Amino acid sequence: MRRRAFVLVTACIAAAAMAVEPGQRRSGFDFMSESTRTMQRDDTQNPAMLWVSEGEAMWQAKAGKDGKSCASCHGDAKSTMRGVAARFPTFDESANGVINLGQRINQCRKGMHAEPFKPESRELLSLESYVAIHSRGMPVNPPADKRLREPTERGKQLFFQRIGQLNLSCAQCHDANWGKKLGGSTIPQGHANAYPIYRLEWQGVGSLQRRLRNCMSGVRAEVPPYNAQELVELELYLAARAKGMPIESPGVRP
Repeated sequence: MRRRAFVLVTACIAAAAMAVEPGQRRSGFDFMSESTRTMQRDDTQNPAMLWVSEGEAMWQAKAGKDGKSCASCHGDAKSTMRGVAARFPTFDESANGVINLGQRINQCRKGMHAEPFKPESRELLSLESYVAIHSRGMPVNPPADKRLREPTERGKQLFFQRIGQLNLSCAQCHDANWGKKLGGSTIPQGHANAYPIYRLEWQGVGSLQRRLRNCMSGVRAEVPPYNAQELVELELYLAARAKGMPIESPGVRP
């Protein structure tokens, strides 16, 4: 009974929200200053390229007791990783659930008998950035997998659910009030097509989950740990919401 009530309330919130129409979708890139856009466009100015370079070196580096590297199995990332980041999050058989790109990298680490990287570590973000850059310019393309329907719907419910002491939802900012000002900054539409991303306020590269957790903290809500099911499912819904938009990784934001 409680679950039915929760679903009903969530559905009402979703129906009341002003969703962004496909023809109106705009990347966060469009809401930045020209100087920040230039940083993203020019790889010689994009600070995230430092992480990409480290990721490229790690791709070739041997690890684990088997002495293998990412390249040992996957070869040249320029061809084998093309379009891979555009398809995550995805359903994983061994995990029997949805995983994101960082979790997939750590699965490979375990297969190499190497220590998995900690969430949000520089090593993991560097490898994610290196893999993601090979999908740059390609459309976000979530898999057409029926096993993703329910987790995508749960992610959508969380996007529209009011949370925290401020009683706000993601949709209230990024659907209903995009383009307006909040604390002097323009509210974007919240499309996650440029992660991992370099944020000037972080002075470093961060994951989509870092940004989601920041938002949850900002509305004074309980913040789930990295890779919690609800965060991965929210990532999945955001991928569905951004379907067809070009990958910009690694992006730059204020």
